[in-house]
Amino acid sequence: MIEAAVPLSEPRLEGVTVFVRGLEIQAGIGVYDHEHGRLQPLIIDVTLELRPAPIERLSDTINYETVAAAARDIAARGHIGLVETFAQTLAAECLGDARVRRVTVRIDKPTALEGARAAGCEIVLAR
Repeated sequence: MIEAAVPLSEPRLEGVTVFVRGLEIQAGIGVYDHEHGRLQPLIIDVTLELRPAPIERLSDTINYETVAAAARDIAARGHIGLVETFAQTLAAECLGDARVRRVTVRIDKPTALEGARAAGCEIVLAR
């Protein structure tokens, strides 16, 4: 006996993820004396989980350039001691947009640890 096919329900949008990967910026960062007065590379990944809503126009989502501009602005404000502080500041700024439910910021500081490709942190903030 062949069972009757169960009709599929309409798909429902559960969320939207917007991301920026591998954004390289130069920043005054670090707690050691030799790190002051010079710029160092940071590699930044940001993942934004948005509330579910239809997206038809750029204004319905988060523009990648807005995320990049926020990271560059934080770097331009002056020296920051810790990558964790940088990451938390960027995450909080991203969460300032009401459409963002959760944000993950990962920062690699490639020159921080000899023998390692990178060292850094990951910060997650959510509503």
